[in-house]
Amino acid sequence: MARSTGTPTISDVAKAARVSRQTVSNVINRPDLVRPETRRRVEGAIERLRYRPHASARRLRTRRSSTIGIRLDPVSANGISGSVLDGFLHALTERAAERGIRILLYAANGIDAELAEFRRLIDESEVDGFVVTSTTYGDRRISWLVEQRIPFVSFGRPWGVADMTDRRYRWVDVDGAAGVRMATEHVQSLGAREVAFVGWPSPSGIGEERRQGWIESCGLAPERMAELSVGVADEATEAARAVAELLDSSRPPDAFVCASDSLALGARMALVERGLELPVVGFDDTPVAAAMGLSSVSQPLSDVAEAVLELLMGPDGGVVIDDPDRLAGPTHRLLQPELVVRGEGASAREEGKETCDEDA
Repeated sequence: MARSTGTPTISDVAKAARVSRQTVSNVINRPDLVRPETRRRVEGAIERLRYRPHASARRLRTRRSSTIGIRLDPVSANGISGSVLDGFLHALTERAAERGIRILLYAANGIDAELAEFRRLIDESEVDGFVVTSTTYGDRRISWLVEQRIPFVSFGRPWGVADMTDRRYRWVDVDGAAGVRMATEHVQSLGAREVAFVGWPSPSGIGEERRQGWIESCGLAPERMAELSVGVADEATEAARAVAELLDSSRPPDAFVCASDSLALGARMALVERGLELPVVGFDDTPVAAAMGLSSVSQPLSDVAEAVLELLMGPDGGVVIDDPDRLAGPTHRLLQPELVVRGEGASAREEGKETCDEDA
């Protein structure tokens, strides 16, 4: 039993669990070395006694920083949709704290600057691994981390590589195609027959995945799809211009599904300017979408954060796992989004928060 006064120690835990101090240390720092039944007994004693290992001492023993690095994206670089990364960062920080892990934020203006930060943080033993966001085709950050065998998980697929079969790539993503399918089917349920898609210019892995959901559900002939699919910069003014051109054409669409809330806002602006009321659905369910009454596709950011940490440390661990082959199961997670309907048809909320695993 723990003493009635003072803070419980590792010796108290060892006595309560009927194991050695070293076994308790292994459960805390290297749980993969301990038999499951023993680990459960020690974890039960830790919970009962409310024992908390001293973080600094643990870092000295394990030569680990108990810290994960992640870039703090500049707000101006992400526009309205930057709130998604803000929400993810908040959720990741909370979930990491529950595991005794700290989040270290760093700033980097461009890929080369971020690679330099990678090197510095690793050389100075500031972090045990990284979370990478805003992934792109041929992402040099990811290829460098793989080559250097540095643990990482990306929020977003490492586009253009064999990410489904190569276990060196650990990633978590939200099924953008499924989200846009839900959005397209929703406006069709409201009577829309010709749904336009407003996305981003190629190449964009995220944008092309979201466009694929529209292709699979719009029900249009290929030549009509080409007419109703536009790619512009992720800015409301650019989207408004592109949507205005579609509305002024001889055969305008009767609904718009967009790759982001920024683009959806632009579509709404073009409609308001012409006194039209047509269904518009965005993606990311930002505060702007809620304020404007726009339907949007919401990403389960809390689930994303938890999945990221599981792929870094295992389901219950508090230490970054260097070798992804030590993880049980696939090294990727594909999560389902939720369609948040506002305005017309708002009672028809569609939800999907279950993890979808391609290997299941």
